[in-house]
Amino acid sequence: MAAPLALVAERERLGELLVREGLINREQLARALEEQRTSGMRLGYCFVKLGLLQETTLTKMLARQYRMPAVDLSRFEVDPRILKLVPSELASRHLVLPLKREGRTLTVAIADPANAGVLDDLKFVTRYDIFPVVAGEYTLRQLVEKHYENGDVQMQSLLAEIAADDSDVEVIENTEDDGAPLATQVDEAPVVRLVNAILMEAVKRGASDIHVECFEHEIRVRYRVDGALQEIMKPPMKLKAALISRLKIMSALNIAERRVPQDGRLRLKIGKKVIDFRVSTLPTLFGEKIVLRILDKGNLTLDLETFGIEARAEHELMEAISNPYGMVLVTGPTGSGKTTTLYSCLSKINTGDTNIMTAEDPVEYNLFGINQVQVRPEVGLTFASALKAFLRQDPNVIMLGEIRDLETGGIAIKAALTGHMVLSTLHTNSAPETVTRLLDMGLEPFNVASALNLVLAQRLVRRVCSKCRERYVPDAAEIAAAKVTPDTTLRDLRFTAEAIEAAKAKAVKEAAPLIANVTVDSKITELAYFRGTGCDACAGTGLKGRQGVYEVMTMTPRIRKTILTGGGDAALLRETAIEEGMLTLRMDGWLKVLRGITTMEQVIRETSA
Repeated sequence: MAAPLALVAERERLGELLVREGLINREQLARALEEQRTSGMRLGYCFVKLGLLQETTLTKMLARQYRMPAVDLSRFEVDPRILKLVPSELASRHLVLPLKREGRTLTVAIADPANAGVLDDLKFVTRYDIFPVVAGEYTLRQLVEKHYENGDVQMQSLLAEIAADDSDVEVIENTEDDGAPLATQVDEAPVVRLVNAILMEAVKRGASDIHVECFEHEIRVRYRVDGALQEIMKPPMKLKAALISRLKIMSALNIAERRVPQDGRLRLKIGKKVIDFRVSTLPTLFGEKIVLRILDKGNLTLDLETFGIEARAEHELMEAISNPYGMVLVTGPTGSGKTTTLYSCLSKINTGDTNIMTAEDPVEYNLFGINQVQVRPEVGLTFASALKAFLRQDPNVIMLGEIRDLETGGIAIKAALTGHMVLSTLHTNSAPETVTRLLDMGLEPFNVASALNLVLAQRLVRRVCSKCRERYVPDAAEIAAAKVTPDTTLRDLRFTAEAIEAAKAKAVKEAAPLIANVTVDSKITELAYFRGTGCDACAGTGLKGRQGVYEVMTMTPRIRKTILTGGGDAALLRETAIEEGMLTLRMDGWLKVLRGITTMEQVIRETSA
């Protein structure tokens, strides 16, 4: 099929330039154009393929034309660690190859210097400053296919790593559905070893989720590590049906049903360690997508201080859950660590003289000494019905996975007012908005004001890598994105001297006294900021691990009065709470930035001013 006229014109301009430079003649140009029309490849690629022009000669000419450095890829050794910085889909689509990283600058070989959009895409995806160099398309295409498009190479690398340990991986508890037509195929060694490799590698990397996605011409496996998705491999398309069926069989799901979503669980024994996976399938256009949530109890930390909660906020939270009755609510988006915070609270009050009961959907971790109930709406076991049953079981502490409706909220409020400690979660953006949400459900203001002890809102931000942390000066755009000016002080952000001194004490305790000279009158531009330059420990991202950011609103008499008289006005509640000493999510995030724990970019992304 003939190429678009605009592209033909562009190729002819390149050809005319080569003729004018005396590098080719008219006959050779005609041959290359004919090859281009047949193959659909770029003109420069066709010259090299037909042997009409040396690739180095063409590259030098393009570099001179576009005033851009050139690189001879045949003499360049590509570092596999650098390759991970650019997703394979982007490298293949734009024909680019990352070559080296120096600080925050990533050198990338490109074949088309005229394509300015690729540089913006690379900067957005990698979050590095991009330094482009021109490379020969013929060699560049071969290297991209070698390093990115050969899914078998990635798979064999994973399989080689697991070969010695494959016998230590065992599926326990679930039984297989032997009525499926793929039962024999999915038991074959390659598929079994591939699935084991994917699961083991995810646990090894500390991933929280595994995504197996089917597209028209490829399968993609991604891990979520520290809240960010990373592409790991692209298994061969011929294994798609067997791979999906193997995961469904391991999770005791119906492999013959591909039209509706399914949920299941998978338990693996890897060596001496038992790890649970929560499995969800979803029919998509080109096959089923499977997401596995990794529930590794060995990674469950139930120490609130290690999460990064400030000393005053932790004290207020511990005081609230130690009361014999009342309600404590934890709020935030999915994946912000609400359940872990609740488990941590329960572990603090889990003693032999306390009856603790939980209703969860699903039960993520089994905790000794706590009576945990899996909610099953399909059989009528909802949060509301479970809560009603709990009240006949002589409980001291009740935890609800979520307050979703008026019925559940009403029963929870009554339980909190009749001598029980109730802990639960809610999906709102901030602590003051939680009160507004409860009132919008239809709960009475006097009941909410009386029952609530404390509301905690939280987010998770990524930590600066401790191995490659460096100090830097943020530019004007970064300062503006934080909705502050260069002359803004911490006093302008509503910080109190008490909050700053508490943060200093915590920084000294952590052996990181980065804010020793900070006061409430310190200007934003005078403060210290840190970021990671990228190293092996953080896979070149400059970020490793996650940290909690918290907003804790304690129900003081003044706040209770505001709830009764303000009609659930979130802005008024927020102002009152700040005056009572509450740190907002953004303020708590600023403290984490000043202590060198996270970056301003992370705080801006996860919190609002």
